[in-house]
Amino acid sequence: MMNKRISDIFASMVFNDDVMRERLPKEVYKSLTKTVATGRTIDPSIADVVANAMKDWAVEKGATHYTHWFQPLTGVTAEKHDAFISPVGPCKVVMEFSGKELIHGESDASSFPSGGLRATFEARGYTAWDPASYAFVKDGTLYIPTAFCSYTGEALDSKTPLLRSMDALNTHALRILRLFGDMQTRRVDITVGAEQEYFIIDKKMYDRRKDLVYTGRTLFGAPAPKGQELEDHYFGPLKTRIAAFMSDLDEALWTMGVNAKTKHNEAAPAQHELAPVYATANIAVDQNLLTMEYMKKIAERHGLVCLLHEKPYEGVNGSGKHNNWSLTANGKNLLDPGKTPEENMQFLLILAAIIKAVDDYQDLMRISVAHAGNDHRLGAHEAPPAIVSIFVGEELNALIESIVGGKAYRGAKKAMMDLGIPSVPVFRKDTTDRNRTSPFAFTGNKFEFRMLGSSQNIALPNTVLNTAVAESFRQFADVLEKAEDFDSAVATLIKETLAAHKRILFDGNGYSEEWEKEAEARGLLNLRTSVDAYKTFMAPKNVALFSSLGVMSETEMRSREEIYFENYAKIVNIEALTMIVMAAREYIPAAEKYIALVADAAAKKRAVCEEINCDVEKEIICRLSELVSKAYRATERLKEEEAAAAAVKDARLRAEYYCNKVLPLMNEVRAAVDGMEVLVSSELWPVPTYGDMMFRV
Repeated sequence: MMNKRISDIFASMVFNDDVMRERLPKEVYKSLTKTVATGRTIDPSIADVVANAMKDWAVEKGATHYTHWFQPLTGVTAEKHDAFISPVGPCKVVMEFSGKELIHGESDASSFPSGGLRATFEARGYTAWDPASYAFVKDGTLYIPTAFCSYTGEALDSKTPLLRSMDALNTHALRILRLFGDMQTRRVDITVGAEQEYFIIDKKMYDRRKDLVYTGRTLFGAPAPKGQELEDHYFGPLKTRIAAFMSDLDEALWTMGVNAKTKHNEAAPAQHELAPVYATANIAVDQNLLTMEYMKKIAERHGLVCLLHEKPYEGVNGSGKHNNWSLTANGKNLLDPGKTPEENMQFLLILAAIIKAVDDYQDLMRISVAHAGNDHRLGAHEAPPAIVSIFVGEELNALIESIVGGKAYRGAKKAMMDLGIPSVPVFRKDTTDRNRTSPFAFTGNKFEFRMLGSSQNIALPNTVLNTAVAESFRQFADVLEKAEDFDSAVATLIKETLAAHKRILFDGNGYSEEWEKEAEARGLLNLRTSVDAYKTFMAPKNVALFSSLGVMSETEMRSREEIYFENYAKIVNIEALTMIVMAAREYIPAAEKYIALVADAAAKKRAVCEEINCDVEKEIICRLSELVSKAYRATERLKEEEAAAAAVKDARLRAEYYCNKVLPLMNEVRAAVDGMEVLVSSELWPVPTYGDMMFRV
C-alpha cells in the first residue's frame, strides 16, 4: 500500500476534529471543542446543528442508520440500529437526525448485567453521547460512542466510571501542576496504548472443536510434539495467509483512525500481536474494542478464526494486553524523567504518587484484570504473576534508594553499544533492562500494566489506575497547598512516600518461589484466583476511594461485585457442560471404538496363529480401558458437582463452588482424555489436535 493511499484512507470514516472544523459553523465548533477540553456539559442549542452535520457526513459515507454504541458490563459492546428516515407522506421519506437523538437514546436496561440494579420489569435505561470520543461510520451505520445508565441514574457500563476517573485525575493533577507554577495547562490527559495479543486458527478446524466454539479455549488437548521451545516463531516471517489477514486488518483499522503501528508473530505457534500508537484513554478503549471486533470479522473473510481467549492452548504462551499508561499536559509527557531525574521534583512527586497508588490499591489492580480466562494465564509463559509489584529499573531504583537513605545519587553512565563490527553503527544503550515478569513496569516514559487479559475491555484497569493515582494526587495537593516552604515540603513528601511504599518495588524474577515468599513477608497480596480477588472489592477503603472521587457509588460497586461473581460462575458452568458433552459423546466413544479395533486385530492374529505375540495389543487395550474408566467416572462426578454448583443461589458462594470444586474435577477429566489422545489412532480421534491447530494455518 502506497504512503499516499494510507494518508488518504486514514480516519476517513471518522467524524474527527478535522471533519468537525470543516463542517460545523465556527461558533458551534468552538463550543463543542470547549466542551471536550473542559469536560463541561454541552450547550443544548448546538446539538441540532452538530447532529445534522454528522448525519450529512455519514450519509455521504454510505450510512443509512445510526446507533448509540455502548459498553454494557458484558465485556463487549452493544448497539441498536435506527434508520435516519422519517415519513413525510404515505410514499415519501426524508433523512433526519435531531440533536435529541444524538445526545441520548433509550435502551433496555434489564437484559444486560446489572447486579440487581434493574429487574425484568424495570427495563428503561439511557445512552448518553460521549462527545470526547469520535463518532464513526461502519458497515452502513453511524456509530455514536455513548455512556449507558439506568433509569435511576446508576452507571450500567464500563465507560461511565472511566470518564469519571479521567475527570477526577485531571482535577487533582491540575492542583499538582499549579503548585509547580504551571498555569497554562487546561487539562491533564491520560494516554493509553493497548498492545493486543491473539491466536489464529483455520476456521474448518475451529468448527470441529466444540470447546473453542462454546468457550474460546481448548478444554482438552495433548501437547504437540513441538511447541514454542525452539523460540523460532517469535518475530519470525509471517505466513502467507497471516500476512494477508494482517494487511486487511491494518487497512480497516486505519480507516477508523486506529494507529495500528506494529504487527508480528508472538512466542507461541499461531500467536500474533498488534500494537497501536497511544491515544487519549477513552478513545483508546473504544479503539481497542474496535480492534478486537475487526480481528474477528476480517479473520473470517480469510477462512480463519481469531481467538482472543487468554489461554486457548495449554502449555504455551497465553494472550494478554499490555496497557501502556501515561499522563500528558500540553503535549508534554509528565512521566518523562528528563536527563537529570534526580533534579526533576515534579516527575519524582508523580512517580511517588503512582507507587503509592499501586501499593495502596494492589487489590483493585488485581481485580481489574480478574477474569476466569485470565486465571489460566497469569504466572507462567511470560505472563506476570498474580502478585502486584512495580518494576522501575536500575536507574530509578538507585535514585529511590538514595532518596530514602538520604545519600548522594550518582547517575547511571550513558553507555554505548558497540558490536565490534565497523559497518554497524554504535548507538546509546538504555540505562536499564526490561523485566517481562513484572505486572507493572516503568518503560522510560510510561508504565506498562501487563496483567490484562487479551479478551477484556481495558476500561476497568484504566479506571482503577486513574482513580488510585487521583487519590494520591489529592492527598499530596492537600499537604502541599498548606506548606509554607514548598520545596522542602515536596522533598519531604517524596522521601516519606517512597520509604512507606518501597515494598511494592521489585526488579527480580516474578515467577520464582523465592519471590512468592518474599512478597508474603513484605505484606503484599497474593490473590491467586479471580474469586479471591473479587472478595476484596467491597473493602471499606475501596468503597471510600471510588465514592469520594465520584467514580462509582457504593450501590454501583455492589452491583459490579455481584456481576463479577455471576460472570465467573457462568463461564466455568459453560466450560463444565461443554466438557461433559465432549467427553461423553466424542472422546470416550472414539477410545472405545479404537479398543474394539485393537481387540479385533488381536483376535484375527490369534486366529492365524494361537502362539502369536499380542502383548502390544493387550497393553494398549489395558492402558486405554483404564483411561476410559477414569474419564467416565470423573465425568460423572463432574456432572454431579456442576449441578450442585448451579443450584447454589448466592452468587459469591456459587463462584467459590465452581472455583474450588468444579475446576479441579475438570482438570481430572482433561488429564484422562489427554492421555487417551496419545494412544488412539489419529484417524479415529474426533477433533483436530494441538499440532493440527497451531501449525496448519
